[in-house]
Amino acid sequence: MTGGDIAGLIAAGVFAILVALLALPIIRLTKVFDELIVTIRSLNQSTGPLIEEVTRTVVTTNEQLEKVDDITSNVSDASANVSALSSLVTSTVGQPLIKVASFSYGVRQAFRGGKSGDAHGTAGNTGNTHAGGQYGSAQSSYSAGGEN
Repeated sequence: MTGGDIAGLIAAGVFAILVALLALPIIRLTKVFDELIVTIRSLNQSTGPLIEEVTRTVVTTNEQLEKVDDITSNVSDASANVSALSSLVTSTVGQPLIKVASFSYGVRQAFRGGKSGDAHGTAGNTGNTHAGGQYGSAQSSYSAGGEN
């Protein structure tokens, strides 16, 4: 054997050792990839039912939101109806009550003015002390209350 053959033999041995040392990380990396493949398959199997459940939940939520929207619309309509009814009752009952209160106030003022003779009762009578004059001041008070 010559020197060149021995150098070639040493180079081949070093190359074999280098390949063996590089093969170990590659084998370990292969095991990691195998575990990764198993994990991905497991996720794929569990993700399908999870997505179906989320889809069902979203559909159910949308149905409930539609019901809530209908309820909100009905409440809005009812609120508008109550407001209209309140305005109707106020105009129908409120105005006559104001007129009655004004009339009763006028009558009370007329009777007080006639009995006690104070300045408040006599100022509206303009000298008339008979019942017709007092009723006339009550009438003017009644008509003033009716305009409100």
